[in-house]
Order: sequence, then C-alpha cells, then structure tokens
Amino acid sequence: MPNDAFLRDFLAAMPDPALLVGQDERLIGANLAAESLLGTGIVGRHHAFVLRHPEILAAIEEAWTGTRAEARHVIPRASHEVIHRMTAARVGDHVLCTFQDLTDRERMDAMRRDFVANVSHELRTPLTSVLGFIETLRGPAREDAAARDRFLAIMQTEAERMVRLVRDLLNLSRVEAQERQRPTERHDVALLIRSAAHSLRPQAEAARVKLTLEGLEASADVPIDPDQITQVAMNLIENAIKYGGPGKEVTVRLDQIQTPRGAKLRFAVRDQGEGIEPHHLPRLAERFYRVDSHRSREKGGTGLGLAIVKHIAHRHDGKLVIESEMGQGSTFTLILPMG
Repeated sequence: MPNDAFLRDFLAAMPDPALLVGQDERLIGANLAAESLLGTGIVGRHHAFVLRHPEILAAIEEAWTGTRAEARHVIPRASHEVIHRMTAARVGDHVLCTFQDLTDRERMDAMRRDFVANVSHELRTPLTSVLGFIETLRGPAREDAAARDRFLAIMQTEAERMVRLVRDLLNLSRVEAQERQRPTERHDVALLIRSAAHSLRPQAEAARVKLTLEGLEASADVPIDPDQITQVAMNLIENAIKYGGPGKEVTVRLDQIQTPRGAKLRFAVRDQGEGIEPHHLPRLAERFYRVDSHRSREKGGTGLGLAIVKHIAHRHDGKLVIESEMGQGSTFTLILPMG
C-alpha cells in the first residue's frame, strides 16, 4: 500500500488540482494547482471546511466505501464561472480527489446549443410563413389571382432570406475551418476595395447615399485571401449604405499606420447614421447578435456578417475595430499586417 510520502510526491507531479483526504477526514496533501484553485494553507484542515459543496462532500463519503464518485465544483468569478469535475476515489486508507477544468468545454457546448437554437429560430420563421402561404394558395386563395401574386412575392422574399442564411452559415463554416491557415500570396487590397465599392454604387445611389473613396489610388500589396477581403469590403460597405440613412455619406478609406508591432494597413468604413449604443459594441461580432432584430431582418441581415468579418480578420492576423457615437455615426475598421 502506498505510504503518505509517496502519495504526496504523486500529488505534486499531477498537472490538475488534486487533494488527499486522510482517515480523520482532514486534508493531508494538496498540490500547487489545488492550492491555486482552493487557496493556500488548506493542508491539515477538515475537507468539509475547504470544499463546502454538498455534492462534493457526498462524493467523498461515497468514495470511502470503495466506489468511485464524481461531482461538479463551480467557483464564481467576476466575469464567469469556473467549472470543475471532481473525481473521488479511495487509495488505500485515503481518498484522492482530482479536479478537471471543464470551463472551456462547457462554454463551447453552450455556444453550440445557442448556435443550433439560433439557426433553428432563424429558419423556422420563414419556413412557417412559406408553409402557411402554400396552404392558403392550395385552399381559399386558389382562384384569387391578386392574392396569389401577393403571397408568391412574400414567399420569394422569405425563400431569399433562407438562402442568405444558408450562404452565410456556409461562409462562416468555411472561414472557421481556414482560420489557422495564414494566406501567403500577396494581392492589391486597394484594387479589391475599389471593385467592391464600384459594384455597390447602384445600391448607394438607390438609397440616396454618397459613397466617397479615400486613399485607394495607390496599390497596397499584402498577403491576403482576395475572396475573403472582398467579402469583408462588400459586407462593411453594404452595411454602411443600409444603416447610414438617406442623404448621408459613407466614407471608405485605406491608409497605413504605425503600431508597436510594425506597419499595418487600415481599411475603414464610416457612416453618418444614428450610431450604436456603447453596451452593444462588444457583442456586435457575435453570431446572430443584432442591435435591432426587426430592422436587421427587414434589411436582409442574417446576423452573421460581422461574425464572418471577425473570423476573416483573425485568419489574416488582423483585427476588427468598431467605434460609434450616438448621433455621429459608426466606423468599422479592419487592420491588417503589411507582411
């Protein structure tokens, strides 16, 4: 049977937090990871005063019978909860308690659940609408030509909304899959942005928005994925046109800046819209996060555009910066390394 000194050495070698409970129910050993988690000076104290969680205490009691037991250990923090799975097992005349950090796994599981729920919600609404109109067209409105045309127009709008959602989901999945693959081929960012702005000019004119380009005359060759940077430019400029408001100006600017990490290329799109309240800014690039859900859907938004932009920025070792002031408009900036 292992002696106390061997078990303490064993604890010290374990990377995860670990405790050893003696027959007198006091802690006779704790490694540095356990002291970091639960506090220093815990050796020699009764385990119930250190752990306190009823489920953990019950798991330790169960372990004394020779049955391996598990329990969850949740520690509140200022910004989030730290979640551990505690496993208690009898080792000779002691109970060994180990803690496995599940915080990131739980967070990812929660994100997946939220993502599936959001996708289901975004698809369910237009699908329900389309199915309702189909039922009406096959029944009461079968011979009503005016109603048929009106319903078919709405069905087309809802179908296009679903197509946009599926397209953006595929784009997001593709960008996430490539996020660790840095582009190496150099392309002219200025040319790509000019091309995107040119293709969006008719939309800007229809919305009575003045589109102004600055700093895009000279070429700017940097290692990028041209399709993804074009997607960023289209997304940011189109959003500015949609939300800037009629009679206003959208400024698209490209320039170089110096940072502590060297020269960077800065691509900024500024609108003169209503602005965004400060508490929304940190969450704007989250999937399906919208400042105004109804207005976003009316304008054809899927809630994924800025999430795609953020992941594209990460792939290029760049950064998306969002600045806004109520009544003064918003600026969306992509910062890219030059080399």
